[in-house]
Amino acid sequence: MPSPGSGVQVRVPASSANLGPGFDSVGLALGLWDEYDLTVERAGGLRIDVTGESAQDVPRDGSHLVYRSLLRGLEQCGLSAPADLHLVARNGIPHGRGLGSSASAIIAGVVAAQALRAIDDDPGIPAGEPVPVDLGCVSDLASALEGHPDNASASVYGGLTVSWTLDPGCPREGWTGTASVERHPDLTAVVFVPTAQLSTTVARAVLPPTVEHRAAAENSGRAALLVEAVTRRPDLLLPATRDWLHQEFRRAAMPASMALVDALRALGHAAVVSGAGPSVLVLTTRANAAAVVVPAPSDGGQGWLRLVPGIPARGVEVTRL
Repeated sequence: MPSPGSGVQVRVPASSANLGPGFDSVGLALGLWDEYDLTVERAGGLRIDVTGESAQDVPRDGSHLVYRSLLRGLEQCGLSAPADLHLVARNGIPHGRGLGSSASAIIAGVVAAQALRAIDDDPGIPAGEPVPVDLGCVSDLASALEGHPDNASASVYGGLTVSWTLDPGCPREGWTGTASVERHPDLTAVVFVPTAQLSTTVARAVLPPTVEHRAAAENSGRAALLVEAVTRRPDLLLPATRDWLHQEFRRAAMPASMALVDALRALGHAAVVSGAGPSVLVLTTRANAAAVVVPAPSDGGQGWLRLVPGIPARGVEVTRL
């Protein structure tokens, strides 16, 4: 059990998954952040305070996703859960909008568990200083808890990531491998966030169990092209973000989002559904970002919030309180 008085602060960025053809494998960190303070106390039981995005909808008991992930992380570290814990959450990532809010919460709990273990092992870590954690282990467990690695890997490592499930026979069989991709220095993202929410469960339920071989081949070519476009050839972003695996199947579940994707792509912008939606992401260059706006007839009554959050080069951060 972590020692009473131990405390950590965790910051986790948002993320966008898929980027069109990179279904369940490509992720991009975004500069919207959730922040958490976790303090092991001597009495008081479990206390959870939440401010910011969707604060009114977030549970204040043991079902809170950060707390549940903390328990799994502590279990992995060989520690039992503290009876008395104060969790303070400052939510900056919109919930239910395809921006990785669930993955960021899971990562926060797993990282906090590792950091509390590190402080127990080295009580001399000064307040305000970074606490060492194993990002590979964090990404593995967070991906397993989330169910797929794209959001988790991007929020753990920052920047642009490509992830895959390790092959049978590997020492870490069943876990994920992740490669950080050095993106083009001019690459940036514009995000359009609607007022409406859409759960990932609903968005995934409409996907078919199989796709045609031709569609899979087309998608493979564009996924390969995506890496070239984001690293060296931003002029190829529009064709590189064409998808055959998930977006069209989700059109009925998010018609306003897909209408906006269509309208933006018709203007030459590399627009995609962000993750499971309903936010829309546009990959573009810094010079062209100002031109990426919602075309007037395409608002769809959503009242889209336009954000240019930046792409953080580093992911999750943890310091000692």
